[in-house]
Amino acid sequence: GKLGKKMDERIFNLNKQIIDRVYDLICFVYPVKGNDRDFARFFVLETVARVPYFAYLSVLHLRETFGQRTTDGTKDGEEMSDRMRTHYAEADNELHHLLIMESLGGNSNVIDRVLAQTMAFGYYWYVIVVYFLSESAAYHLSELIEDHAFNTYDVFLKNHGDRLKKMPVPEVAHKYYELDNPFLFDLFCTVKEMGADGTFSTRRPKLESLYDVFVNVRDDEREHWKTLCNLVQYDNMQGCDASDVKSTEPMPVEP
Repeated sequence: GKLGKKMDERIFNLNKQIIDRVYDLICFVYPVKGNDRDFARFFVLETVARVPYFAYLSVLHLRETFGQRTTDGTKDGEEMSDRMRTHYAEADNELHHLLIMESLGGNSNVIDRVLAQTMAFGYYWYVIVVYFLSESAAYHLSELIEDHAFNTYDVFLKNHGDRLKKMPVPEVAHKYYELDNPFLFDLFCTVKEMGADGTFSTRRPKLESLYDVFVNVRDDEREHWKTLCNLVQYDNMQGCDASDVKSTEPMPVEP
């Protein structure tokens, strides 16, 4: 497949330092102990992680208001409306992750709520500025967040899966993953796997326990990551096939 572009290592390193420090802070304040306080950690993470999609939409709406119809301003560019719909679907998906964590009591402590909302408010305006200056830099911030999110949920499932398998499925998860119209769910999965028959796969989750819910939340984060990698490296949501997606790499800058 075609090679994706790399990112200026100065921007790459700045983004990585910011995201790693925020993530490390959350991990320090909310260590995983295998009890109900773990859901507070995920509540904070999901509150912050969904904010960039609002920021992208805010800037894109403003550009659309002033007449821009494609993402790069040329007639051959990706339709602005397509990208906006996908970002809305991503925000809707993250909202349901948040609602799941709230249903598990993740937002029961006022300190957790204030911390999460304060971080989200500040991060929203930061991403707005970055997105105005460089869309790829702003998408890279979220690429790093979604990669952390996938790994966080993956480790949690491996270490606490037995406990989760004994816990029931929250009603909000049952409604979102199994009952709701799947249009928005399919819309954020922009980099689909192709099956042996040449058709693209669709996820239709079946939930039997809280373990299955967390598996799907984890897999959602990977879908976001794939879309963001394509946006950073190709400026196109379908820049490369699912099997070819890889993390953005830094490009050394000549001294």
